[in-house]
Amino acid sequence: LRHPYSSALRTESLYCHLPFACIEYLLCFVVVRLVCGGIDEVAAVHALGGGAVDEGSLGATCRKDFHTVGLKAVDDGGKALFVKDRNEGSADGAFHGGAGHWEAAKLDHFAPLLKPWSLSLASMSRRLFVESFIQAWQALVTNRLRTLLSLLGVMIGIFMITAVFAVSDSLEENLKGIFSSVRSDVLFVEKMPWTFSAGYPWWKYALRKDPTLKDAELLQGRLPSARSIAFQTGSMVTVEKGSSSFQGARLGAVTLDYLDAIELDIAQGRFFTPREVQASIPVVLLGQKLVDRLFPSGNAIGQSCTVAGRTARVIGVLAQEGTSIVGEGSDDLALIPVSFGQQLLNFKALKSSILIRAKAGVDLETLRGEVIAAYRPIRRLHPRDESDFAVNEVDMLTAFIDVLFGRVEYGVWFIGAFAILIGCFSVANIMFVSVKERTPLIGVQKALGAKRSFVLAQFLTEAVALCIMGALLALFAVGMLVVTVNVFSEGMSLVFGPKRFLLGLGIAVVSGIIAGLAPALQAARMDPVEAMRAA
Repeated sequence: LRHPYSSALRTESLYCHLPFACIEYLLCFVVVRLVCGGIDEVAAVHALGGGAVDEGSLGATCRKDFHTVGLKAVDDGGKALFVKDRNEGSADGAFHGGAGHWEAAKLDHFAPLLKPWSLSLASMSRRLFVESFIQAWQALVTNRLRTLLSLLGVMIGIFMITAVFAVSDSLEENLKGIFSSVRSDVLFVEKMPWTFSAGYPWWKYALRKDPTLKDAELLQGRLPSARSIAFQTGSMVTVEKGSSSFQGARLGAVTLDYLDAIELDIAQGRFFTPREVQASIPVVLLGQKLVDRLFPSGNAIGQSCTVAGRTARVIGVLAQEGTSIVGEGSDDLALIPVSFGQQLLNFKALKSSILIRAKAGVDLETLRGEVIAAYRPIRRLHPRDESDFAVNEVDMLTAFIDVLFGRVEYGVWFIGAFAILIGCFSVANIMFVSVKERTPLIGVQKALGAKRSFVLAQFLTEAVALCIMGALLALFAVGMLVVTVNVFSEGMSLVFGPKRFLLGLGIAVVSGIIAGLAPALQAARMDPVEAMRAA
């Protein structure tokens, strides 16, 4: 409201109880209607669309308003016209100007006069939300225990949903981060496909033979769309340096083209040379965790260590990736040339893969067809036989991760819905109590002209405000949990982004609407006479 006294009344209403606030609101409304009476009368005269019009028929208030804006009502013998005063209401009382129709005069003069008293829908909505939020806050302050117990269900439900989503989002991000080093244009030839379903015949795939180093060498020159072909295999070994040792290190035996298929971040040193691979020279690249354990001084380049019982010279150190929920990354990895690995490991008993990278501009499906056509004769398969190998790509794993965490999300929603439903019943209960306590006030509002929609929106907004308060407390608890885990937990990092924060607020709004609908309808349908008698 823009009445001169409205600001003082509205400021004091923030500190008054609910009845006084509503009385002040109604008082301001009545004052504005009285002050604006002349404007309403002018609108009524214009609505007639014609007839004799003079200043007396419009009332003293209208004459004053007309003179202020420089207009005078005249009769054109059938249509209401107004004379525009070019002096804009000069003090001499004389009007200087010609006649103009009402629409032009209204646009020129009455729009600025009416604008201060117009209450837009957006302004009313904001005011309604603020008042309802204040009433919800007063209910929380007045009945702290009752309100907190009522909001407990909503708080628990939103906390559980957002907290589990924070953990699942972090786990999904870490899992996808594992494959970030793999280029998107690389195919993996293995014995088992990267597709997982309820009827996955793993026992059939487990009986297949793994690709061999000889298979990778035979594919060279048979794939015109391939840029590079690499081979990898590995095992868990112990790496030692003097009295220091690291058990459970991941040892990878790779070919020279492995660096083209996988993006390795080498912090110090270099990768293998063709001569080192051909001559089976014992060299090794170590992850940062291995370097920290075996070489506390940090200077590992050029020094020797023992890998699976054989001495090897360190030629490179991989950049540190850090510990995550799903593993160590490359920090516990040791890479050696495949020719040197044949002296340490039994390749026939190990899982192996052939990595094939496509040329620039070549579609992976085209390369996949070439790989299948070229590799089937190498595996000595009859044209009618089923392929005993799988051609995989990284997108298959990321798609599986999306499906997996999508099902986890459904489970979280299913469990959290029960807690939120209980919270809705609690909020509905407190809203029914609020309607009962404010029944006389509702009667006064409706008697003074308040519509059902206004009363309905008032109680719905109050219920939503209560749920938003509970959601803010729950989201604050989730934020504190994420900060605590990230600060004090080594190797575990949680993510809580704005998307999940807005999700929590959205759940609160929907819960408030569901919980407050029945009490709001009960309040909106009250008979004003019966409601005032309830006092």
